[in-house]
Amino acid sequence: MQFEVFTLLPEVFPPYLESSILQRARQRGLVSVNVHNIRDYTHDKHHMTDDTPYGGGGGMVMKPEPVFEAVETALGLDPHQTPKKPACPVIMLTPQGRVFSQTVADELSRYEKIALICGRYEGMDERIREHLVTDEISIGDYVLTGGELPALILIDAVSRLIPGVLGDPEGAIDDSHATGLLEYPHYTRPPDFRGWKVPDILLSGDHGKVEQWRREQSLLRTLARRPDLIENATLTERERKFLNEQKNQVSKGDAE
Repeated sequence: MQFEVFTLLPEVFPPYLESSILQRARQRGLVSVNVHNIRDYTHDKHHMTDDTPYGGGGGMVMKPEPVFEAVETALGLDPHQTPKKPACPVIMLTPQGRVFSQTVADELSRYEKIALICGRYEGMDERIREHLVTDEISIGDYVLTGGELPALILIDAVSRLIPGVLGDPEGAIDDSHATGLLEYPHYTRPPDFRGWKVPDILLSGDHGKVEQWRREQSLLRTLARRPDLIENATLTERERKFLNEQKNQVSKGDAE
């Protein structure tokens, strides 16, 4: 998987990309991240990448010229070709985009290359959105000072789904949201810490019962913390019956 990142703050990326799992993935050639400084594609002596908005108002707006030139150069696009045919998704990180999720991460992991444009200032010239970008993604309903953190989040989430990136080949299967549910609780040694004991079932050695317990805990945690996820989760009849019993117990307890 290859990521092409376009930003005004390239120095933000190395500290995270050169650590832990992503560093190992890059060293093994499973993931590559090319960070492009948009300012390098300006042609004035001050390297201006922003200007005042037409129509007035506060803040500054990112100019279209350096963004177009940076992306077209890196992706080998012909600016005179109509329509442009990028070889990969060109994604703008913006609060106006579709909300990022595990499903979106899985969708993006199927591409060989992804381009990410990180905004700054008040926003980007609308012509970038209309004529260069192919997708817009938001990491949530809030506003950050730029798209660099959302880009890193997307790179991390998508990279974990690339075969071989995680040490455990099935490591991403049971993650929260991977199956539409929140993940079950985890425990490790010691079995008794300050009187708080690991559930007996996890020490039993009965793998079948352990898997059933984990699934039920996943269902209960999702029901308690993110009941909105239950509606779209893929559940068996037994699991739906189990959840209905739990709901009835809660309702009965509230009534008492």
